[in-house]
Amino acid sequence: MSSPDPVIAAVRSEHDRLAALVRTFDEAALARPSGAAEWDISQVLSHLGSGAEITRATVLAALGDGPRPSREEMESIWQTWNGMTRRQRADGFLQADEALATLYESLDASARENLRIDMGFLPAPVGLATAVRLRLSELALHSWDVRAGFDERATLTAGTAEQLLHGEPDLIGWIGKPSGDAHAVVVVTTTEPASVFALRLQDRISVDFDVPDAPDGTLTLPAEAWLRLVAGRLGPSHTPEGVVATGAADLDLLRKVFPGY
Repeated sequence: MSSPDPVIAAVRSEHDRLAALVRTFDEAALARPSGAAEWDISQVLSHLGSGAEITRATVLAALGDGPRPSREEMESIWQTWNGMTRRQRADGFLQADEALATLYESLDASARENLRIDMGFLPAPVGLATAVRLRLSELALHSWDVRAGFDERATLTAGTAEQLLHGEPDLIGWIGKPSGDAHAVVVVTTTEPASVFALRLQDRISVDFDVPDAPDGTLTLPAEAWLRLVAGRLGPSHTPEGVVATGAADLDLLRKVFPGY
């Protein structure tokens, strides 16, 4: 088995962290509301488990082992998971996500360098690092949804934030929703890891490193909090102390620009 690269290692770490927690859950815990407003804990695990199942089949297809799941097949998988009991969802997540992490870890250097994966929703096939980073984002954010159901101060790990900050693909133009109240450039400064970049609130939301000397606003926060902000997971009760916003970087406005997904 090849030693994991940093992104694959982060997926393994996120899986192990969540799996250890899930193994402690009783029926009452699985029925608790999660950080995702409309889902209980078991429904978050169902989403992660079905996603792991589909993602694993997609990677196997890129390796020449079967076809990529069709839309109809994916809908059938979702329906199957939706019909499970809460305990079945938890147990199914543990199995499906372990299988996906193990598949990533089994890929040799050639596959990691040369494999191209058709994700189905991107304009062209992507390399393994990009595909794994997409799964890491999904796993980390929904793991946060689970933990936030028990602890409103839950955060993403610094290691995961390091792998996701500025990673490809850049989906912020798709995630962000332009607001008629916001046409500004905000300088964002993060810690763990440290970075400085420009958030452009325009007809299309974007981020770049052309940082202006006189921005319309500034935002200083941990990188994990930035990642949760753009994913719609930095509500007032989930905002850590020390987040500083000035000028056009109004947190209530930014929460509207990034309503979540």
